[in-house]
Amino acid sequence: MKNQRSKIKIEKEIEKLRQEIRRHDRLYYIENKPVISDQKYDVLVKKLQRLEEQYPEFVTPDSPTQRVAGVPIKGFAVVEHKVQMLSMDNTYSHDELREFDERVKKNLGSEKYEYVVELKIDGVSVSLTYENGIFIRGATRGDGFKGDDVTVNLKTIRSIPLKLRPIKSGGIPRVMEVRGEVYMRHEGFIKINKEKDKAGEELFANPRNAAAGSLKLLNPRIVAKRGLDIFAHGIGYFEGAPFKSQFELLDGLKNLGFKVNPNYKRCGDIDEVLKFCNQWQEKRKRLDCDIDGMVVKINSFVQQKRLGATTKAPRWMIAYKFPAERVQTKLEDIKVQVGRTGTLTPVAILKPVFVAGTTVGRATLHNEDEIRRKDIRIGDTVILEKAGEIIPKVVEVVKSKRTGKERRFVMPTKCPICKSPTKRVPNEVAVRCENVFCPAQVKERFIHFASRSAMDIEGLGEAMVDQLVDNKLVNDYGEIYYLKFEKLRSLERMGDKSAQNLVDAIQKSKNNPLSKLIYALGIRHVGVHAADVLARTYSSIDELSKKGVGDLKELHEVGPVMAQSIYEFFQNPATKKVLEKLNRAGVKLEEKKRTPIGTKLAGRTFVFTGELKRYTRTEAEELVRNLGGNASSSISRKTDFVVVGENPGSKYDRAKALGVKVIHEKEFDKMVKKK
Repeated sequence: MKNQRSKIKIEKEIEKLRQEIRRHDRLYYIENKPVISDQKYDVLVKKLQRLEEQYPEFVTPDSPTQRVAGVPIKGFAVVEHKVQMLSMDNTYSHDELREFDERVKKNLGSEKYEYVVELKIDGVSVSLTYENGIFIRGATRGDGFKGDDVTVNLKTIRSIPLKLRPIKSGGIPRVMEVRGEVYMRHEGFIKINKEKDKAGEELFANPRNAAAGSLKLLNPRIVAKRGLDIFAHGIGYFEGAPFKSQFELLDGLKNLGFKVNPNYKRCGDIDEVLKFCNQWQEKRKRLDCDIDGMVVKINSFVQQKRLGATTKAPRWMIAYKFPAERVQTKLEDIKVQVGRTGTLTPVAILKPVFVAGTTVGRATLHNEDEIRRKDIRIGDTVILEKAGEIIPKVVEVVKSKRTGKERRFVMPTKCPICKSPTKRVPNEVAVRCENVFCPAQVKERFIHFASRSAMDIEGLGEAMVDQLVDNKLVNDYGEIYYLKFEKLRSLERMGDKSAQNLVDAIQKSKNNPLSKLIYALGIRHVGVHAADVLARTYSSIDELSKKGVGDLKELHEVGPVMAQSIYEFFQNPATKKVLEKLNRAGVKLEEKKRTPIGTKLAGRTFVFTGELKRYTRTEAEELVRNLGGNASSSISRKTDFVVVGENPGSKYDRAKALGVKVIHEKEFDKMVKKK
């Protein structure tokens, strides 16, 4: 009995210590108002560690001692987001921001509305899931539906509460998925790059890359030293959260224990929004972290729900990107790259210059016509900008700085890689190398084949492809599946583990869905969606390869150019040889077609637009296919019905323009339920 009372006393002491440490963590990492010295803080932590070591039965996942895992992990599991992490549409001017406001006004009618404007932190988007106030999982955005489980690394960020504080208005939500942006301060970025430079390692290009790279490290102890931080700014899925607006949510997140960027404002109209954006365009250089614009959100959650979202982005939120930073630099040369379809692309070789957070030494010039239009010459001083602060772009030439020594560029008549003749494609701006065995094309095709949207062969990236092709270990896709462990292990920077991982990834890819294989083959004009349509229509590569141009053109998503391209691809003897190799290696070239459960929609094509009440977009499309119909993402004269939900997009206007029948969700419901 005495021993039991003693243990209860120790448990209370441990919990008291945890609460005190959490309070000091909040004061130091979130409010920036420390009240004790680092030495006194360390004494508290060591005392807690000592007690938990003595009494391991009292260790809990939310204890401050559990932030850093003891051993490195082997890899990251993939987890599904309860609510899709959508991206944002961007605007780049005041006019575009006003157009967004007009769309909001049109959809909300006479209702009054207001905005909340926040800084757009240039970092890594993550979701943090809490159950009954305890942090249980953290994930990267990934593709919006699924992301990497980086819980162990996120736990090392001191501004992420492991246990939420109750709020007066509603306690703690039972389940809450908080959205935030992980970032790295300028000071930390400079420090890490100094350390990497000293060690002779490649430097990070900017703080965002440093934050992203740090989050994907397998050793949480190293992550803990990277000085990552986070600002919480939204919620995805939640149960029992009492918030009614974005402004209220930000205040609530602070009360729950999250770090929220203090520089946000409630704005009554678009003029006030623009004024606030302009202020931060000037003030952003004073911040200790990078921002690349502002985020403008409708404040009311009821109105947010009414406005809805497209498949990619919410209609109630938009990013205002600051005007692209422009710099002058010297265009020292123009090199030509060869893509997987043989297209020759001129690339500007620039005197390296720092712009919008990265050092730029190259920029695409797109094609010969574009070079002539801008009168770009080798040796010119050019104005460079980052379009959307992502892609470097040569905007114009500073002709006043010409010396007369500049040289005009001429597209080569022979491929710079294989020396085969090049040819201008009729009715196109493209110039192509016609040698399908050109090493540059071969490499690009391999990279495409192994990419995530295609066969998704992890470990078969650009560097590995270079080695495989240069060492003549592979000549076409089929030969990938005959690579042996011993050969891979002998390559540069390939140990036993890396070689085995690649062999396993290659084996795994043999069972991919047919749509991924069709896309991986790299048929010109066939993207991810078209590959999906072809896979749903034909049950095997063999069936698809026997179809003529006329048959293919009958498909809703396939036009005459794509149909011709598909036909020519499968008539090529080289293609037939590759498919034979894939078949012999055991790659799945067919897929059992699901038999429709009904035929009431047979032969009819449906397109969906707007937010449906009874179904998700995916569920509605699947229902159409199960009843023998076709579901498409684009409208043409072949479309039979456009089903309109709330807040329809531009597809509604296009349907009316083409005279395609428009029906509402209730009518669609009657059609699918009709006996």
